[in-house]
Amino acid sequence: MRKGIHFTYIVASRSRTLYVGVTSDLEKRVFEHKKKLHEGFSATYNCDRLVWFERFSEVAQAIAREKQLKRWRREKKVVLIKANNPTWVDLSEGWYTREQLA
Repeated sequence: MRKGIHFTYIVASRSRTLYVGVTSDLEKRVFEHKKKLHEGFSATYNCDRLVWFERFSEVAQAIAREKQLKRWRREKKVVLIKANNPTWVDLSEGWYTREQLA
C-alpha cells in the first residue's frame, strides 16, 4: 500500500451536481476540475467547486471511502457536505490566481 496523504473529495457545480473522487494531490486535481482538463462527468456538468474532502494516510482507505460515497444516495452526500460546509463554499477559494484559472 502507498503511504502518504490521499484524499477522497466531492466537487459540485453551481447547481449542486456532485462528483466524488480520490487523489493524492488535491490541489492539482481540483485545478484539473476547474480547467476541465479531463473529459467526463465533472467537465460535462461543471463540477469544479470543492465542497468536501477527507484525508487518509493509506490509498486503500481513500479508495474504500470513495466507493462507499459513490454508493450513497444523493441526500446522504448532501447531509455530509452540509455538516462541514453548510453554505457550500468552494473550499479551494484562494488556492489559485486569476491568471492560473484564465
